[in-house]
Amino acid sequence: MGSSKEELKSRAAFGETYGRGPSALLDEMERRVLGGVWGANGYTTVAEADRLAKELSLGPADHLLDVGSGRGWPGLYLAKTTGCRLTMTDLPFEGLRVALDRAALEEIDVTGASVASAKALPFAARSFEAIVHTDVLC
Repeated sequence: MGSSKEELKSRAAFGETYGRGPSALLDEMERRVLGGVWGANGYTTVAEADRLAKELSLGPADHLLDVGSGRGWPGLYLAKTTGCRLTMTDLPFEGLRVALDRAALEEIDVTGASVASAKALPFAARSFEAIVHTDVLC
């Protein structure tokens, strides 16, 4: 299944955004608005991510899929704070590259990253105990 015109436009736009380097101003805005700096490009706060972890009962035995990961928010945060394993997926590779670099630096257990549309995920049924999909339109 090929990418739709909308997916190609989204991939290009977000790829450009994710490819930009860090910004002290954006980091400070994210810290003030969301409660932490995780490279977020949406509106999910740290408090909301904490609630997701609690509602999903995430722990070290769990494997989490973050659909539309971007630069890793909230998946990296959830994996770091709960000890769960993480697989990420998104259309632009640039965001996943940033997320994988951060995961390596912080020793967060990322088991995979896949460039894929949420409409056609390359995973077998029941591969994950939990799935998050925040600040993403499909």
